[in-house]
Amino acid sequence: MTPISAVIISRNEEKNIARCIKSLEGIADEIIVVDSESTDKTAEICQSMGCRVVSRPFSGFGAQRQFATSLATNRYILSIDADEVLSPALRNSLINLKEKGLDHRVYRFSRMNFYCERPILHCGWYPDPQIRLFDKSYATWDLRDVFEKVIFPDSLQPRDVEGDILHYRCITSDEYHEKMMSHALIGANVIAATNSSVGPLTPTIKGLKSWLHYYIGKGGILDGAEGRAICRDEYLATKKAYKTARQIIKDRKGK
Repeated sequence: MTPISAVIISRNEEKNIARCIKSLEGIADEIIVVDSESTDKTAEICQSMGCRVVSRPFSGFGAQRQFATSLATNRYILSIDADEVLSPALRNSLINLKEKGLDHRVYRFSRMNFYCERPILHCGWYPDPQIRLFDKSYATWDLRDVFEKVIFPDSLQPRDVEGDILHYRCITSDEYHEKMMSHALIGANVIAATNSSVGPLTPTIKGLKSWLHYYIGKGGILDGAEGRAICRDEYLATKKAYKTARQIIKDRKGK
């Protein structure tokens, strides 16, 4: 039987974290939570459920995940977010793998994303493949602030595991909008760091391209009202990211 360390990053997730931790029963031999200075009861809930909780200021998603991985005592890492749950099918698959002994370096799961409790099958939201179980001797997180991913040698091929991660992105549309705007601000710093200029029309053009990509290219039109709302927020977040980056660049040049 192969021991597994589950790692979670969190901030103000008291509504979701218990559900996430419960789904790890019988799979995780230890659960490490790196909490970004939550002001709610997230840390207390995690501690009461037997998790090791470490507080750390947020330093970007990639860096935060890699820090959590570095605290694990086992080689195999199962990375899951506080607003995610292992589906029954995925739980069964992982329990079987664990009992037989993990014999692969990198494992890949599908992720089912929910918008206001409804599963979204388009908008690029499914199957949304994720590398979430890996041998930390061969794979690790990159250090990107956003759009982070597990990186590993080209010679390794991920093994697909049956079952889904269930990702409950939001309870309300307002919550999702706020998350997108928050991510846009992080993205703005990345854009500003990698571009010497952003034109005055670029935010709108990039926003429209993003909307077309998700609404038409990724089939958001097929998801009805939820698809329209998701794609609208993709437009607004992309526009905000580039508009904010433009201001950052102007301020930098003005110094």
